[in-house]
Amino acid sequence: MAYETPDALAKSARFHIRATDRQAKLIRAGAQRKGLKLTDYIVDTLCAQAEMDLAGQNRFVLPKEKWNAFLKELDRPPKVPAGLKRLFSRVPVAESR
Repeated sequence: MAYETPDALAKSARFHIRATDRQAKLIRAGAQRKGLKLTDYIVDTLCAQAEMDLAGQNRFVLPKEKWNAFLKELDRPPKVPAGLKRLFSRVPVAESR
């Protein structure tokens, strides 16, 4: 993981939410069970859920010119680095003995 400066880690965004008494008790119990401060628990849990929601995204809409450029890149032959070509042209170690 890249090093982050203290300024980059400073929390500056605020969210104001409302919850029912039952929801609040449940959230507090979850935070207590994990041994986290309430805010940390809420933010960590919401971020994990947001990552899962975004990972499931499977529909992307592009303007026609960008779609065509995307298709062109998919059709282009892959670039094979010279080092990779050398690696795969060698006799495998197991076969060289």
